Amino acid sequence: MQQFILDYGWAAIFVLMLAESACIPIPSEVTMLLGGALAGGAVAGAHPNLIAVIAAGTLGNVAGSYVAWLAGRYGGRPALHRWGKFVLLRTEEIDRAQDWFVHRGASSVFWGRLLPGIRTFISLPAGIAAMPPVRFGTYTLAGCLPWTGALAIAGYAVGANWHTVEDAIRGPSYLIAAIAALAIAVTVVVAIHRRRRNSSELGTKTLPE
Repeated sequence: MQQFILDYGWAAIFVLMLAESACIPIPSEVTMLLGGALAGGAVAGAHPNLIAVIAAGTLGNVAGSYVAWLAGRYGGRPALHRWGKFVLLRTEEIDRAQDWFVHRGASSVFWGRLLPGIRTFISLPAGIAAMPPVRFGTYTLAGCLPWTGALAIAGYAVGANWHTVEDAIRGPSYLIAAIAALAIAVTVVVAIHRRRRNSSELGTKTLPE
């Protein structure tokens, strides 16, 4: 991601933030912090302008949010449950965003943008509920701007010390990755075992008397 942003500047930030808001799991925290750090001189040579980084991130978020809104508006909840797995969109994430929207109404599009986890998926229930596109865009822009701005400014403040921070978190990152890999492996084993057991039970029930 660092090389991608270095090579293409604000355009890369726009694409990454668009993908994140379109429910593709690319964390905006990494994109915007890194973009801000590069603007602050994290690496030698040319670096993007901080204002351009914030603007690109915000506009990318808004554009990607409309992609998700359209998916919810014209695909509906059944289609999202059926096809979401192909973009790593889990059923519980759709349900959680839907519940958040139902309980808080249109304002959840604004407040949801400030909450990790919810912010990526809040556009889907807004689309399912056929929230007017202009109103949706206004709430989305109002929520995305402080989020992207705060992250970029935090990265900018780190600036040239980015690699020091990167080195400091590398060890814990490896540990987290190892734990995540173990959790995935256990989940797969349990799922396979459960499927085999269900198949065995089904076969037993269907045997002729």
